[in-house]
Amino acid sequence: MNVKLSAVGILAFCSGIPASIHAAPAPSKPDNPVCLIKTSAGDVYVELFKSAAPKTVENFIELAEGRREFVDPLTNEKVLRPFYDGLIFHRVIKEFMIQGGCPEGTGNGGPGYFFEDEMNAESLGLHKENAVNRKGPHKWLIIRSQREFNEKLVKPFLSRMDINSQEDLEAREKEVIREVKKLSLKDVYKLMGYHYSDELESYKPEKGVLAMANSGPNSNGSQFFINLKDTPWLTGRHTVFGKVIQGMEVVEALGAVEVDKLMRPVSPARIISIRQVKP
Repeated sequence: MNVKLSAVGILAFCSGIPASIHAAPAPSKPDNPVCLIKTSAGDVYVELFKSAAPKTVENFIELAEGRREFVDPLTNEKVLRPFYDGLIFHRVIKEFMIQGGCPEGTGNGGPGYFFEDEMNAESLGLHKENAVNRKGPHKWLIIRSQREFNEKLVKPFLSRMDINSQEDLEAREKEVIREVKKLSLKDVYKLMGYHYSDELESYKPEKGVLAMANSGPNSNGSQFFINLKDTPWLTGRHTVFGKVIQGMEVVEALGAVEVDKLMRPVSPARIISIRQVKP
């Protein structure tokens, strides 16, 4: 029998390591960490944007590797262990995103603390987008009724202008209309409670990025999602802190699993582990 073995194959055979193992892909910037997300569907390598979201990246890696304390939902005690090991992708929306990082598997859990968003509205172009035009509110605001328009935009804007009564509004109607026309998406999001930093380099929520899931401004914890498509309407609302650099087909496979009415996979789509690796 003629058998040909490469140097790699011989080394793998002698050491018991499968020859199919490859080195982690290199990041686009040398200082950016690379993490391997091992899932029930396969391996996904992600590059983390250290300069764009330093606190978010640090939180993600330290939770993943068991170097940051969190509150165990079963005991309500602070513990120190790899946070993501064994958790599921609890929310999967086809052609949108897959979301994980909830210790309860429901979407309601977290590490027992919150931290602030890390976004730069200027680099995301939000200051160039008019919040209101002749057709109505900007589509990224996702305003479906007059009530939502009043709650999201009108009330906080009038409060900023110190208009507290119908009489005040009528007296300053022309001024209000003029100022509303000047509003950008950045202005409106700031009225909604979002804070931005001009010192950060931010990335748009495009296909393949990792972003923090939240329930509003500065409510980041452990939950994150990976985009299956570009989601421009999320710009300026979710901290983008990384991107898939190898294994996007695995992410897409997870995004195509059967789900129930709550968008929860019928058969668990699981995170086995998340660890930083060297390219």
